[in-house]
Amino acid sequence: MPILGAHQSISGGYHKAVALAAQRGCECVQLFTKNNNQWRAKPITIDEAEKFQTALAENSISHPIAHDSYLINLASPDPLLWKKSLLAFVEELQRAELLGIPYVVTHPGAFTESDEKSGIRQVVRALDEIHERTSGIRSRCLLETTAGQGTALGWRFEQLAAMLEGVKEPDRLGVCFDTCHVFAAGYPLSTKKEYAATMKAFDGLIGLERIKAFHLNDSRRELGSRVDRHEHIGRGRLGLEPFRLLLNDRRFRNIPMYLETPKEGEEKTDWDVVNLATLRNLIV
Repeated sequence: MPILGAHQSISGGYHKAVALAAQRGCECVQLFTKNNNQWRAKPITIDEAEKFQTALAENSISHPIAHDSYLINLASPDPLLWKKSLLAFVEELQRAELLGIPYVVTHPGAFTESDEKSGIRQVVRALDEIHERTSGIRSRCLLETTAGQGTALGWRFEQLAAMLEGVKEPDRLGVCFDTCHVFAAGYPLSTKKEYAATMKAFDGLIGLERIKAFHLNDSRRELGSRVDRHEHIGRGRLGLEPFRLLLNDRRFRNIPMYLETPKEGEEKTDWDVVNLATLRNLIV
């Protein structure tokens, strides 16, 4: 059976995110380890880490995963922002390690005023230095597939492949496959034939074994729009069929899958509960 969960707020503590995940029927959980729109964060205490691990055990929640700050840009041509991003991601891995979280998901970054090749080189340089500074840490980075807005990298499988091939320690990296982003980037998923072709393309360039997590999101925008707008499962341009195909793909039965669908209006409708039920109804 697929391992399904969702991103949860850490308001009130990391252990509260786990309790909330369990309350909503999750089997796995994604969270930020700090405010995702700030550079600085309070250090994680031993007590916080212990409460988090206890909550995971008591609530039978597995595969905790973290997402890094949206301020980080490892592809930046600006030396100051690049260095600041590098150091911030080192801290993200250290925080994940303290909490016992195995993976930290990151968008590869945007090349802004430079170009694609230069941006990829910056990402590779950053990852090599991050790995050097975190030698011995078990927590690893997952490069996320992106929608390709603006100058964002990671929307073509070839870009991710170049990053993985360029680093000195590729075994310390994996990929997080986001359904909305891949669709918005122009990879069709809506029929069995299209789904198979997209997965074959990914496997040929990167390898399906690199996928360590999925983000399950429908898309508000059309195929190839390169616009990152998440929608509830089955209520966007993807529809239900891609999720049916993915959830019943035996190759991914042990890979955790996390919702990142909109949270608005949850005082009336708990959308995580609704979306999880929709997904589970697709499993045969």
